[in-house]
Amino acid sequence: MFPWLAHGHISPFLELANNLSNKNFDVYICSTAVNLNSINNKIIKEKYSQSIHLVEIHLPDSELPSHYHTTNGLPLHLHSTLKKALKMAKPNFSNLLKTLQPDLLIHDILLEWAASLAFMHKIPALYYFTFSAAVFSYFCHLGRYPGTEFPFQAIRLTDYEKSMACKTLESTQKDLEDSKDDDRVQIDGRTIVLMNSSREIEGKYMDYLAELMNWEIIPVGVMVQDPNSIGDGNEVVDDDDTKLIEWLGRKDKRSSVFISFGTEYFLKREEIEEIAYGLEMSNVNFIWVIRSPKGEEIKVEELLPEGFLERVQGRGMIVEKWAPQAKILKQLSIGGFVSHCGWNSLMESIDFGVPIIAMPMHLDQPLNAKLVVELGVGVEVVRDGINWSYQREEIAKVIKDVVFGERGEILRRKVAEQKESIRARSRDEMEGVVLKLKELCE
Repeated sequence: MFPWLAHGHISPFLELANNLSNKNFDVYICSTAVNLNSINNKIIKEKYSQSIHLVEIHLPDSELPSHYHTTNGLPLHLHSTLKKALKMAKPNFSNLLKTLQPDLLIHDILLEWAASLAFMHKIPALYYFTFSAAVFSYFCHLGRYPGTEFPFQAIRLTDYEKSMACKTLESTQKDLEDSKDDDRVQIDGRTIVLMNSSREIEGKYMDYLAELMNWEIIPVGVMVQDPNSIGDGNEVVDDDDTKLIEWLGRKDKRSSVFISFGTEYFLKREEIEEIAYGLEMSNVNFIWVIRSPKGEEIKVEELLPEGFLERVQGRGMIVEKWAPQAKILKQLSIGGFVSHCGWNSLMESIDFGVPIIAMPMHLDQPLNAKLVVELGVGVEVVRDGINWSYQREEIAKVIKDVVFGERGEILRRKVAEQKESIRARSRDEMEGVVLKLKELCE
């Protein structure tokens, strides 16, 4: 397995590896040292140490030091540099394939050059998409039929969001073009794609994507990290996690929200300010994770409104850099998840039965937010129509409605229904994945 160097990509690869290990597959996960160190603790030694192996790929000397060989905390302007550095490691990856001689390569769509190397070594390869079928079908439609409406009414973007989507499409197309090889070996037959999703959630989007691209799409089901395992690898194991969970344990049932915007988006000062005032006005309990890019760390106190921490003392906690998301979402005191709508976060929230308060920021997130609303498991905070910014009054209104209001009750009933049906379908879908992979390996 060869994921892109981002936690949001590596995590679903690791969950798939865990599931395949349970089905008697031996799995090698290839990444840089800093990423392997971060996931090493997530592999339960007694259970998976004999079947899941971590393989380091060495990046050639570049302007990026080794602790920057991950997108986690990496400033956005250095992402393209990281992509170039990884592609320069092609000879090293080729040597790994030659040494290990796997029966199959499962690779990220952003690493298409890896498939070319696999084909050269006579190793079959297939994609694993770590985001939603709705998002991918939308962008494929946008590229193939520009200027025409997406055929599903639920996914309707504002003009500003459409302009963002076009920029994302251009950037993605460039990334995909850069990831190809001039000597790419062409394979006859249909492209096989594993999809990090379930037909229970977005079957119609999978069907449309398959029609657009002539792909065979195989959903792996919704796979969520065991909250009893150690976190995403960014943590320092100390008493802080225990204090957070104990603090939540003293709060009333469904009286609190968890706020996190992922590992790659860093809130602007004005966004932090509006969210802070919105939380203060909502009067709910909260745990809020605030991150800064590596090398640009700023004290949280300097980012928050003056006197904010004193005014919310006792009902609010600010966490810098990392928090055990799965463990927090599992707590009975959590009544909502204020999320950027990263795909993995949404799957976790649904699996733990927590309504989503959608505050998408960029990339695929606005589309994921629309899907959340369509599924009936969340509500989107509406931006100001003039400046396309979040306003504290709207943030407070939505949070209060989800935590204390009738809308929250409706969302909780719906997400509980979805959770059970998704889990049942996902078990069947994983069996289908196992059969397909065995067929390819043989």
